[in-house]
Amino acid sequence: MERSEGGASPGARNLITDVPGLGVGQAEDARVRTGVTVILPQDRAVCAVDVRGGAPGTRETDALAPENLVEAVDAVVLSGGSVYGLASADGVVAWLGARGRGYGLVAGIPPSPVVPAAILFDMANGGDKAWGEAPPYRALGAAAVARAGADFQLGTAGAGYGAMAGSLKGGLGSASIVAADGFTVGAIVAVNSWGSVVAPGGRTFWAAPYEIGEEFGGLGAAGLRGPADHWGLAKGQASTRNTTIACVATDVALTPAQAKRLAVMAQDGLSRAIRPIHAPFDGDVVFALSTARQPCPEAKDLTLARLGALAADTLARAVARAAYEARPWPGSDVPCWRDLT
Repeated sequence: MERSEGGASPGARNLITDVPGLGVGQAEDARVRTGVTVILPQDRAVCAVDVRGGAPGTRETDALAPENLVEAVDAVVLSGGSVYGLASADGVVAWLGARGRGYGLVAGIPPSPVVPAAILFDMANGGDKAWGEAPPYRALGAAAVARAGADFQLGTAGAGYGAMAGSLKGGLGSASIVAADGFTVGAIVAVNSWGSVVAPGGRTFWAAPYEIGEEFGGLGAAGLRGPADHWGLAKGQASTRNTTIACVATDVALTPAQAKRLAVMAQDGLSRAIRPIHAPFDGDVVFALSTARQPCPEAKDLTLARLGALAADTLARAVARAAYEARPWPGSDVPCWRDLT
């Protein structure tokens, strides 16, 4: 993978797991057309969240406020399934607790794993949702965390399995960047947006200016145009149930307040890659993690500004990679980016 003009380049995998100390696990249910993605730090990690969408579905996000007790988390969950998908974190909590991981207060009492989560709406994609009193999400969460490792699938996978990016097949995307002075930033995203990931009248990704090499087709930015009040391949007016959920991460040690600023700045990556975004009926959420594998340089504010800018660019790239790698569900003819001409 080539370097950018600033001397930075993607990590070896061009995935969020290029950030030292992180693994990712995924599980899907093809019959239901849904899935779960778990971001698993090797050690408890500082975490923050920024919520911009008008219709979010989340768990444990209040605990992440810098003024609150818990300063680190044990995992982050991204899930399909709307409100039912929040149960995926139950499976992750049970798996972690059985292995002695979590926040401990009193000796002899089981630890309490801290697992924030966010969900997207993939309920109207034609999958079998007649699960009665046994939704699949707790089991999917447990299966996903058990599979956590350095490599994972993009596109129609994990939390992005049932997703749509505007009127195109959405999916799971990831990317990374290693700065010239050695720190790493990564992003992972499940793209189920109301807005379009491509400019009107063609197949050029909104994120094209941020592409490195040919990681999502190498088409360049020549086809970019954004007419006012014209959004191309966005969903129709009646499609008001959407969400893009993401996590960015760095190996630089951050405080909870600094991680919050990282999440805030990273949200700009969604704005660069999806149009429109953060609508009243979107549930857009971005988590930020610090694995603290290296100290923050003395110029902390400047470093944080650089981390935030890199996180936004990397998240924009991850969004485009999600749609670029997406494939139809088995037996379906759902339109994909690769079908565009």
